[in-house]
Amino acid sequence: MTARTGLFIILAVTLWRIITLHFDTTDFFVDEAQYWFWSQNLDFGYYSKPPMIAWFIRAMTEVSGSSDIFWVRLCGPLVHMGTAFLLMKFAARVAGPKAEGWAGAIYITMPAVALSSVFFSTDVVLLFFMTIGLWAYFGLTEKRSIALALIMGVAFGCSFLSKYAILFIVPGGLFALLLVPAARIAWRDFFISVVAALIVAAPNLWWNFTHDATTVRHTEDIAQWNELRLNFAGALEFFAAQFGVVGPIVFFAMLWATWRMIKGKSSEKEKLLIWLSIPVVFLITLQALVAKAEANWGVSAYVAGTVLAVWVLVQLWPKGLRISLIIGGVASFLFPLATIFAHQLVLPGGNEVMKRYLGRSEISRETGALAKQAGVSTIVTDNRDFVADMFHTLRNEPMRIYSRPPAGFPANYYEQEFALPADVQDQVLFVTRGELSCAAAAPELVKSWQPADGYYRGKTVNAYKVPAACLRPRS
Repeated sequence: MTARTGLFIILAVTLWRIITLHFDTTDFFVDEAQYWFWSQNLDFGYYSKPPMIAWFIRAMTEVSGSSDIFWVRLCGPLVHMGTAFLLMKFAARVAGPKAEGWAGAIYITMPAVALSSVFFSTDVVLLFFMTIGLWAYFGLTEKRSIALALIMGVAFGCSFLSKYAILFIVPGGLFALLLVPAARIAWRDFFISVVAALIVAAPNLWWNFTHDATTVRHTEDIAQWNELRLNFAGALEFFAAQFGVVGPIVFFAMLWATWRMIKGKSSEKEKLLIWLSIPVVFLITLQALVAKAEANWGVSAYVAGTVLAVWVLVQLWPKGLRISLIIGGVASFLFPLATIFAHQLVLPGGNEVMKRYLGRSEISRETGALAKQAGVSTIVTDNRDFVADMFHTLRNEPMRIYSRPPAGFPANYYEQEFALPADVQDQVLFVTRGELSCAAAAPELVKSWQPADGYYRGKTVNAYKVPAACLRPRS
């Protein structure tokens, strides 16, 4: 495949994603709504993630003049398009012109890329900056360059501000420095890159220092390191899921390349690509073995991993590239359609295939209507999903929205920064999945209902009119 053909495929797939995004019928997922809300409250760090995704969304909403779901999610296909272009240049530098067009085409049609082009996530911006950083790094393995060293340092600093998963490539990178002579760069360039990366990352490091290491503590919590146990099924599930994340042919080719290295058949650059990708997969597989891991936690493996897979397939099995492109092309065609017909795609049990992305805004609109009916202007909830969507769906309503104050360490961003203030004494509308009792005053049940569709289909939601004093920190 020529570079021109690769560019055409990237542009065509991206155009399809943008057009279909216009007809998307899904709601924000809770994380997307949260990222949007962060973008309205700019900072150098947030409860669960570093700040880069919020900065991207803020830039898009400022340029478009709109906070509609379309404009927020548009970041996904556009940033992935940029990453695909950059990956072509990275592949050309490392593997030669035969790999250039294929690298871009394979990346833009990967199942994980197809999914995160319709539901915007931190992985999108991480991969963008990682590609820049690795492109510069491989340039430094060939020649000394202050400019490339600065680019690499800034790019990896921005990767850190995107998602801490960038750190997963560090162990493999260190082994590469020890074992692969081609991995070594000039000491001057190394120190310039490290200093540049630290300067870029410093604001988020300082934010964590001044906020009780909130993001670090949250990362430890979701990793469940305090509940270590052997879970062979979880490890196997994560490893097997990687065939779906990047496509079966691409992941198989990465493993094939690793076997070739063990047999002593790899070039120096192939070895370096292996050390910058495969150890990430095995590290997260180990995490899944002893605690917990989600399928996308190994995403930092797939910048170097994509180039590695394409290089191996170009040399040894060109037909595999065409098969992989067909598989990815089908996923890239179907995923956007699933968001358009999200209400029509129903499983035999009655649940929608896309139920995680449906029904959330309806609860927010119902809550807004109930608040008006009850004659209150303040809404409080103890549900992170609810408060995340309320801030977006009710953004143009004259209402104040808060999370119920926690008794101890906040469980989410809303409890940390937008808990019900102590000086609010009026009646409020409290929305919860549970029930409410208050010694000071009997809560008035305004409505109890079960949403008809979406994620909360069949689950009871209660709305109470209650004095704010009843919602003070839980004991």
